[in-house]
Amino acid sequence: MKISVFGTGYLGATHAVCMAELGHTVIGVDVDATKIERLAAGDAPFYEPGLPSLLRTHVASGRLRFTTDYSEAANFADLHFIGVGTPQREPDFAADTTFVEQVVRDLAPLLPRNAIIVGKSTVPVGTAAKLQELANTGVARGLQAEVVWNPEFLREGFAINDTLDPDRIVIGVANANSEGEQVLRRAYAPILERERACPVVVTDLETAELVKVSANAFLATKISFINAVSEVCEAAGADVTVLADAIGLDDRIGRKFLGAGLGFGGGCLPKDIRAFMARAGELGADQALTFLREVDSINMRRREKMVELTSRACGGTVLGKTIAVLGASFKPNSDDVRDSPALNVAGMLSLKGANTIVYDPKALANARRSFPTLNYAESALEACAGADAVLVATEWREFVQLDPETVGAVARGRVLLDGRNCMPSDRWCNLGWSYYALGRG
Repeated sequence: MKISVFGTGYLGATHAVCMAELGHTVIGVDVDATKIERLAAGDAPFYEPGLPSLLRTHVASGRLRFTTDYSEAANFADLHFIGVGTPQREPDFAADTTFVEQVVRDLAPLLPRNAIIVGKSTVPVGTAAKLQELANTGVARGLQAEVVWNPEFLREGFAINDTLDPDRIVIGVANANSEGEQVLRRAYAPILERERACPVVVTDLETAELVKVSANAFLATKISFINAVSEVCEAAGADVTVLADAIGLDDRIGRKFLGAGLGFGGGCLPKDIRAFMARAGELGADQALTFLREVDSINMRRREKMVELTSRACGGTVLGKTIAVLGASFKPNSDDVRDSPALNVAGMLSLKGANTIVYDPKALANARRSFPTLNYAESALEACAGADAVLVATEWREFVQLDPETVGAVARGRVLLDGRNCMPSDRWCNLGWSYYALGRG
């Protein structure tokens, strides 16, 4: 099939590459000429495992190309995906759908024939219906552009697998006899024709829009729940990691997303739960999601708790102390530092007078742009050199596998702060380190 993908950020670029991997001919579209030049040269503008090799393969084969020209995309494809950003709008926290709407406004008048427009961006419920109105008024007389909603469920660090081997495909349509549904099924045919194909959920536009934000809200709630319990564990002298293991054995609950620590960040969960609350208020259902305010509050409080714990571990103050902060990305296997708890904590420690040295395997360039006043190192050992305390803020495997003796040979103090409850505490303690973690008494 001939497919266009509008937006070549994290979602759009990944989707374009994966559609080419499924055998389609794809054109990626963006208004950012610099980004388009990089992608056209086979250079991924962000870190995602597996993406660079697939990008280079399909650019070289001619199956995937990139442009800033909407007319080229309109004439080339019959199936158009929208994967542009929906940033948080100030001051009301609602999602800003300006970029999504602009794609339809600009694309619809250029369409030379009937087309399917598929939304993948995370949007407030009701956006798809608005886009259909924009498409109806924008297309030339006698043509139709059907808007379908196909939300994404990508996890940074696993985006290629999540696209090519999804756990479900959701298709939202306006009516039962949707041509868009059939076209999307053909686009995903290589996935759906496997022996163990994933489920396809076909529903109305509004439900499809709500699926993604509801899933993110649930995951955020689960994370904040275990972090709230960890505060009780600290007060009671209990161990939140053992508690999480125990309740996670209940198959109604499960162990995933019960990792107590610094909490969630990134460009999705914080933004999406706030936008979900804002949209519920606009619909007159504001009381239904008031609990998400506490979910958000618990999450942000974890960062302050980590700073307090670091101060206690350093004798009551971090003033004049050198703190190695291992991690800058909001999660491992990503270079995304948007709303990163790691960088937020590093910044707060710096404001309290600490000499904060940050290292991350992939996110240093982005971290330097976002927090230029912090100090940075080019390796974990360089960050730990002369440190009074070592704070693990992102659970990269490289940090989990650090040798306590090697770190101890360069650090000034033997204080380990485990911000993600990921480090082998016994191993470090047995070699003379003092170990501190949130929720472990």
